[in-house]
Amino acid sequence: MQTALADFVRDTPQGREADAILRSCVHCGFCLPACPTYRLLGDELDSPRGRIYLMKQLLEGQPASGPTLLHLDRCLTCRACESACPSGVQYGKLLDIGRALAEERVPRPASSRLKRYLLRKIVPHTGRVRTLLRLGTAAAPLLPRTLRARITAQEPAGGYVPTGQAAWPEPRHARRVLLLEGCVQPALASNINPAAAQVLDRIGISAVRVPGSGCCGALSYHLAAHEEARAQLRRNVDALWPHLETGAEAVVITASACAAMLADYRRLLRDDPDYSARAERIGALARDISQVLAANAAALGKLLGTGQAPPSPRGGALRVAFQAPCSLQHHLKLTGVVEPLLTAAGFALTPVADGHTCCGSAGTYSLLQPQLAGELLRAKVSALEAGTPDVIATANIGCLAHIRNGTSLPVRHWVELLAVRLGCG
Repeated sequence: MQTALADFVRDTPQGREADAILRSCVHCGFCLPACPTYRLLGDELDSPRGRIYLMKQLLEGQPASGPTLLHLDRCLTCRACESACPSGVQYGKLLDIGRALAEERVPRPASSRLKRYLLRKIVPHTGRVRTLLRLGTAAAPLLPRTLRARITAQEPAGGYVPTGQAAWPEPRHARRVLLLEGCVQPALASNINPAAAQVLDRIGISAVRVPGSGCCGALSYHLAAHEEARAQLRRNVDALWPHLETGAEAVVITASACAAMLADYRRLLRDDPDYSARAERIGALARDISQVLAANAAALGKLLGTGQAPPSPRGGALRVAFQAPCSLQHHLKLTGVVEPLLTAAGFALTPVADGHTCCGSAGTYSLLQPQLAGELLRAKVSALEAGTPDVIATANIGCLAHIRNGTSLPVRHWVELLAVRLGCG
């Protein structure tokens, strides 16, 4: 693609990166059928190729308008287009640049600005989310409808994971990893991180909590609040670094979207002379929990050699429908890593049609684009339930919370199922 970037952006780091990405696009159209919003709306401006043209116009200094912002807002950032692209176009990086530029040039309605501001000031803060959960119905009327539904939704009782809070094992092994707990996950699904810590403990790896860490920065960054996000990145770098200096071998995350963001720290802070070297190291050590367990499959297999998976109420092994989050398969490129671990644990995986498609959660997307997110959710739940599973498993807290709103089946993080299989208490 030929480009002629405007003077205001041409010689900036963002401009140079955007120019290289634009030039790699050959207009082939392979991305169109992979794009969830194009499949729903049939409008090329709601496809990756169409949005690339819109961003090219922005970068070349052409006037922007409300429709430009609308089409960029409708993108899920699922990156399915990147998996389908034969030219390796880094669409997600271009979208972050384009959205930030559109945010500067196109005024939003006051209601939209307020909603996005509240999301940035509430969701990335565990204490604030917990406060809203405690306030319950008293606070619910003050929130947008979709956020109210998400925050007041209760985790199903019973099911296939104990409802009590799992204990976090004390560090006792020579091998140590840092387990970044995140922001909203400890408030909405507090059992996930302790379950992961227990599984790691069973295979001889201590999971260490990181005081002073918090949100990975993805929410603010994808809402075009780039400097706010970088402040969160720097805070996490400062919190993680002392532990890495004393021998921790990886930074582990149980939310795949956060793992994808941690891997991007090296790029997002590369121009910061005070943080670039440390961010490079942290990005290189960032691991989704599936990567660590797959790399230690032999040790895990020895433990799985005894006992059986929880039984299905219908007989046989517990039937699990696994939903692979977009961040796991399209960003981290970890397609097919979780499923063998669940199979080795004795669970019966049910078929899921169109497993590469987005569930509609996409960070704050389900809150800002509820109609499109709802359509995608219905399709995803239909595909997940078609194999008559006993439980739905996923690898990302946003997907877990979103899917839970569309099904009566229990929805769990897959590592919780593994913890039950290993008898972790």
